[in-house]
Amino acid sequence: MYGSQAYAMVGLQSSVMSASPHKLITLLFDGALSALAKADICLEQGNIPGKGNAISKAIEIIGNGLKMGLDMEKGGELSQNLSDLYDYFCRQLIQVNLHNDRDLLTNIRQLLAEIADAWRHISPDNAQP
Repeated sequence: MYGSQAYAMVGLQSSVMSASPHKLITLLFDGALSALAKADICLEQGNIPGKGNAISKAIEIIGNGLKMGLDMEKGGELSQNLSDLYDYFCRQLIQVNLHNDRDLLTNIRQLLAEIADAWRHISPDNAQP
């Protein structure tokens, strides 16, 4: 690992260790969106192994990070709808990987970005007194 990569990793680990639950979900959204952006760049450049790795990372974050962060008891219908949507994203990302479908990838990125933006707006830091 290069010095700058090691430094970035320490910074990320520090952010995760001190983050609130809300911030952790925000970091997961950021990671998934970053992986999808990398997949798009790899697709554009014809880097098929890189695309596959980036999509796999996004699926891992969405399916095992964001989905597992849902509170199905307290969240009710909203949590179930998000769980179904995350499953849909993962299935569609498999199709992106199989067919190199940049339009589908763009659609998933936009939808996920909208959910991430909504999540940021419900931050406890934004609560009105």
